[in-house]
Amino acid sequence: MAIAEPAATSQVILVGFSFCVLMWAFVQSDFSLALVYENSHTAKPLLYKISGVWGNHEGSMLLWVLILTVFGASAAWFGGNLPDRLRARVLSVQAAISVAFYLFILLTSNPFTRLAVPPLNGLDLNPLLQDPGLAFHPPFLYLGYVGLSMSFSFAVAALIEGRVDAAWARWVRPWTLAAWMFLTVGIALGSWWAYYELGWGGFWFWDPVENASFMPWLIAAALLHSAIVVEKREALKSWTVLLAILAFGFSLLGTFIVRSGVITSVHAFANDPERGVFILMILGVFTGGALTLYAARAGTLEAKGVFGAVSRESALVLNNILLAVSALVVFVGTIWPLVAEIAIGRTLSVGPPFFDAAFTPFMIGLALILPLGSMLSWKRGSLSKVGKTMLPFGVLAIALGCLAYAMQTGRSALGPVGTALGAWTVMGALVDLYLRTGRGSLGARFGRLIRLPGADWGKATAHIGMGITIFGVAAITAWQQEDIRVAPIGEAFDVGAYTFELRDASQEQGPNYLTTMGEIVVSKDGRDLTTLYPEKRFYPVAQMPTTEAAIRNGILRDIYVVIGDEQANGGYVVRVYIKPFANWIWGGAMLMALGGMFSLMDRRMRMAAGARKTAPAKAQTT
Repeated sequence: MAIAEPAATSQVILVGFSFCVLMWAFVQSDFSLALVYENSHTAKPLLYKISGVWGNHEGSMLLWVLILTVFGASAAWFGGNLPDRLRARVLSVQAAISVAFYLFILLTSNPFTRLAVPPLNGLDLNPLLQDPGLAFHPPFLYLGYVGLSMSFSFAVAALIEGRVDAAWARWVRPWTLAAWMFLTVGIALGSWWAYYELGWGGFWFWDPVENASFMPWLIAAALLHSAIVVEKREALKSWTVLLAILAFGFSLLGTFIVRSGVITSVHAFANDPERGVFILMILGVFTGGALTLYAARAGTLEAKGVFGAVSRESALVLNNILLAVSALVVFVGTIWPLVAEIAIGRTLSVGPPFFDAAFTPFMIGLALILPLGSMLSWKRGSLSKVGKTMLPFGVLAIALGCLAYAMQTGRSALGPVGTALGAWTVMGALVDLYLRTGRGSLGARFGRLIRLPGADWGKATAHIGMGITIFGVAAITAWQQEDIRVAPIGEAFDVGAYTFELRDASQEQGPNYLTTMGEIVVSKDGRDLTTLYPEKRFYPVAQMPTTEAAIRNGILRDIYVVIGDEQANGGYVVRVYIKPFANWIWGGAMLMALGGMFSLMDRRMRMAAGARKTAPAKAQTT
């Protein structure tokens, strides 16, 4: 037990040193390393030389392990309030995961393989990855993926010890909250990158790799809410431990999907399936072992708290069911093509129509119950009392939905429904925050409002962010306008309320690419608004073209323009999208992450773990 802390510290120092050495090799363009030769080039900008470290399988796995050791060392450094036995078990489970991934890197994915004769230059990084969004998206995503290993380690340690109580829930929540927060930012950055970089004009494609990050996010959200019930009422113990195991299990499953090559994806690393088998073995050993231990210890997870059918606990149970089942729907849709190919030998494709139809109802249900459930009392609540409080706001949300329906012409119900649900969720969070200020004058209530704990502000901010994202997704899906045409130079055309004119298209030279750059003037009512410069780039080293969309961002709408190839008549293919409320999607996601940060900064989150140790001493003194 005494050796665990220095061992965890040694791990993070040594792995950190290895990662820095690899990064230095990329910065210096040391082509004696096979990894640098295959993923870098001397003409590449410095930012993309650095991001090239994790823009490949081997380097990204080293980053994966570095983050794993950082979390393990953090438990050693900041876990002084934990009971010694539990802390030792948490560190041992975390170390076992590290050992498995050390073996994976050393046996199948060594980033330091050297070339006998170093080439003069490299093959360059995939041009799609040479973008600021992709420079920051993977580290945040891995912080979320790997952060869930701490929840897993706490769950297994508690199962070994045979005790899950309120103190355990208080200890596990900060780690889960941090992982969920990083995962939220990582998913949002990936969605934002796909929106402006791929040139398709979309923000989410239900791609297997996107789903691989979304599934643990849903399970982690359920785990956060479930741990609250364990902390407050000592109920839902078995459900909470199961969610902690599944959250990390889905993270490992995501790692398998990305790196095995068994599922085709635009985001996946092209590697041989043998590596996937190794990851599958890690998944089987840790998830299977934890589930076996969970089954053996089921008798020790008896719930103590009793609550009524109408209570905050019941609302949280319903919330968890909706999140868990929606994650299961995404899992089935993602894995089904692989199962069908193995079982019946048929190649099937499960696309957005399935996910939209199967997933959306659960999110609608979640948005409907969220404001009501958060205002119900613990143990036994009054639905009629909460209903009376929220009735005016429900009417207002429906009125906003009706207004959206009246303003649109010949469109689907998605926009009005999304407007009503988003408004309902946001107003519910604001009302809940206001009710926590108690009674008294407006000034007194405002004073109490700003002194509310960080967890209350965090919950309200995260729920507001969710409402805004729901509205943004519905609005852009229902109301966007699209136009694709061959545009001659100097000829104007209209899309919606805007007029577009391709003034020029020139050939330019970039740092490591050639580009066709369009000059498109956007005007409205005869007045010039902006000039956009979309590009069609070609990277000679990688022999690969990319599309660089030009976007005029706005609070109420984005003007999104893409230029394509030159045509025989001298014109160019031009795609124009008018995307209403696009930025509300990522703004809402960032608000959710900010809510997680507010909750993480709550003093009770840091101090609660120590309460269990200090309480007996206090009682003795008395």
